[in-house]
Amino acid sequence: MLLSSATHDRIRAEIAHYPNPRGALLFALHQARDELGRLGRDAYAEVGAIFGMRAGEVAEVASFYSLFTQPSAKAVIQVCTNLPCCLRGARGLVELLEHQIGAKAGASSPDGRFAISEVECLGSCGTAPVVQVNRNPYLENVTPDLIAELTASPEAAIAARHPAPIISIIPDGVDGYLLPPNGAKWLTLDDYRNHGGYQAVVKAGQMTPKDIANLVKDAGLRGRGGAGFVTGLKWTFMPPKDDRPRYLAVNADESEPGTFKDRQIMERNPHLMLEGIMIASMAIEANAAFIYIRGEYVDAYQILRNAIGEAYRAGILGDNALGFGRRFDIHIQPGAGAYICGEESGMLESMEGRKGQPRKRPPFPAQKGLWGQPTTVDNAETVSHVPSIIMRGADWFKAEGAEKAAGHTLFGISGHVQRPGVYELKLGVKLRDLIFQYAGGLADGRTVKAVIPGGVSMPVLRGDQIDIAMDHESVRKVNTLLGTAGVIVMDDRTCMVRAALVIARFFEHESCGQCTQCREGTGWLYRVLTRIERGDGRMEDLATIVDTASYLEGKCICALSDAAAWAASNFLRQFRPEFEAHIEQHRCPLPESFSI
Repeated sequence: MLLSSATHDRIRAEIAHYPNPRGALLFALHQARDELGRLGRDAYAEVGAIFGMRAGEVAEVASFYSLFTQPSAKAVIQVCTNLPCCLRGARGLVELLEHQIGAKAGASSPDGRFAISEVECLGSCGTAPVVQVNRNPYLENVTPDLIAELTASPEAAIAARHPAPIISIIPDGVDGYLLPPNGAKWLTLDDYRNHGGYQAVVKAGQMTPKDIANLVKDAGLRGRGGAGFVTGLKWTFMPPKDDRPRYLAVNADESEPGTFKDRQIMERNPHLMLEGIMIASMAIEANAAFIYIRGEYVDAYQILRNAIGEAYRAGILGDNALGFGRRFDIHIQPGAGAYICGEESGMLESMEGRKGQPRKRPPFPAQKGLWGQPTTVDNAETVSHVPSIIMRGADWFKAEGAEKAAGHTLFGISGHVQRPGVYELKLGVKLRDLIFQYAGGLADGRTVKAVIPGGVSMPVLRGDQIDIAMDHESVRKVNTLLGTAGVIVMDDRTCMVRAALVIARFFEHESCGQCTQCREGTGWLYRVLTRIERGDGRMEDLATIVDTASYLEGKCICALSDAAAWAASNFLRQFRPEFEAHIEQHRCPLPESFSI
């Protein structure tokens, strides 16, 4: 056997949590790679034997995910090179690593001690630039001095630990209910209960499922995962209760550049999320809930796993679960580095131990979701609002936000601001205030050139468009969307072609390849933008961007193709003179811009 008996035992214990053993496949592959340092034919065969799968079937799944296909070395140093990290100097870190290790990004050093991997968003945009060594906790706000420490030896890189800074804030005057105040962490059950925790689930247990759903619907809670659909209404889409098991699937994948809010709840207030999951599960009469968390979130995964364990030991979960009067379970599953698994049906496929390729619909998850059973999919932040709604009521929640956009949200602000971070604020706050009042404005007297308001899939705004309210209806008036409320700010030095190029690279890399338009179209956009950025573009390339976007938008199984189209075409629409200048001058006209 390649794998130790302890690893086999951990895998078999994990299998017991799922109605189908393959639910533990990604967990097993993580365990195998962590122990062996790499995955190959023999590892696939050994893992496959546990699950009754052929080695080739296991390899097909593993090869889909970035975390299982990294270069082989004792210490793999992964550098996020997506937009927020690029804006804060990630390219310089990669070049420094290449010089000190003696290997190019994507390859291992000749002695096999180190490897460098450029990776897409790590979900910590407020502490950019970010590095992860193997599958260890993040290293954030990385400097050249830290790179020197990491490259002293593989052992030094693997041992490096820097506690995550507290970047999530409840500003003065805000009655926060998602984050603990004053930088506190409520990690233990006692911490949470001492601040009123698990009272809401008891109160909800005295209500009917229909009454819970109606209360949340009346409160106006909209999903915080990007689409903004009315949560209580979504819960009513589940079919009438019958003999089949029913599930809640919680999306904590959070892989879109600019989005880093859910991690703050999971690492600072995990029991709040668990209580919200329990109440949501009451509303849809679920037998169990499964949390799908991105595989890079090592600390968040362990914190949530510990919190779930505490809840079982206290009798809050399990037989006669608190408020349920019956058995109820929550389990957590790690992803493995695939943005497409943030799409709800791609996530369900991954949760079932398959490639995370989105499903054709209908049927929708409420009819046929996890393991073919009725399933509701909710975002991690969304369910975290529910306990406060139960305790304080619909009218209170509606008063805390804007019309048609009730409550608070966690605004993540990254890029060229002086105080990047996550701010708990009412929906409807002005974008200008987010940038200047809360995030401290821009350094060195720079001006705002561009803002992406809700993760890189949302259409970009110009700097003269920031006098808008940040709620779902207001942002539509300037032809963009709130998305995940992940705000990326770019100053007047920033090259818009480079920004569009970095985003296009992300969508090409993250396309699952299932739809021809998306697989080929995202590649076209990336190649055309690359040509323009390096000074070899032609004016007809601008028409190609527009045409390619038209073939992507609304043409594929999921919205990744729409996002790729919106990003490229809207950068061109908003900043066309800059694209034309690249073509006419055969170079980038902004020498101070970030490097890619």
